[in-house]
Amino acid sequence: MELGLEGKVAIVTASSKGLGKACALGLSREGAKVVICARNEVELEKAKDEIKNNSNNDVLAVKADVTNPNDIKNLVEETIKNFGTVHILVTNAGGPPAGYFENFTDDDWENAFKLNFMSTVRLIREVLPFMKNQKWGRIINITSVTVKQPIDELILSNSIRMSVVGLAKTLALQLAKYNILINNVAPGYTLTDRVKFVIEQNAKSTGRSFEEVKNELAKDIPLGRLADPEELANLVVFLASEKASYITGATIPVDGGWIKGTY
Repeated sequence: MELGLEGKVAIVTASSKGLGKACALGLSREGAKVVICARNEVELEKAKDEIKNNSNNDVLAVKADVTNPNDIKNLVEETIKNFGTVHILVTNAGGPPAGYFENFTDDDWENAFKLNFMSTVRLIREVLPFMKNQKWGRIINITSVTVKQPIDELILSNSIRMSVVGLAKTLALQLAKYNILINNVAPGYTLTDRVKFVIEQNAKSTGRSFEEVKNELAKDIPLGRLADPEELANLVVFLASEKASYITGATIPVDGGWIKGTY
């Protein structure tokens, strides 16, 4: 299928590893010029080399912390300086810490707000003038299955990520006249390096094997396994493409059937 991404310019945040890197690689393989960012410069350069080697396409790496407004401005400025515009924005950031309501202070709530909500607001604000000018844009927010089915100990994520859904739904109404489409993807349990590390630590502390702990995580997933990051990236790449031209304001889970709701 020809996705129409050849020559498009895409920014993918938090993309030195995990879901962000998988999305950047997927877009690059389809011909997009990709801009990646992360806080760790060593990991960022490593990801840049990996994406270039696997796609033979232009990749720009910009060190950035998405909780820092100046870093976000610089990220978009560097994109424009190198590629002239931006067509696709994939907003992504790590999740806030796990815990229960009584565990968290005002600072914890404010940090989660800055990480998962304000980073999205600021990134969209910076790219919108270019998307409006060219009357073409795709914005895809990586959220979590928690926006569809809350996870007990993830109250910060459950709460803050829902605000991203509300933002996207509202912007879908406001931006449609500019041919700018905005959607959310909601990944479920995915076998990223971070999840592998958590499984390894759990296995060590409980005396079980890696496979035993992984299988326990997967027991409530109808497909019986954790996702590969590429499976999430495949949806992101499609939503970024010309083929997704009538999809906006949607929140689509990639969870192997884990969510039990019908909407």
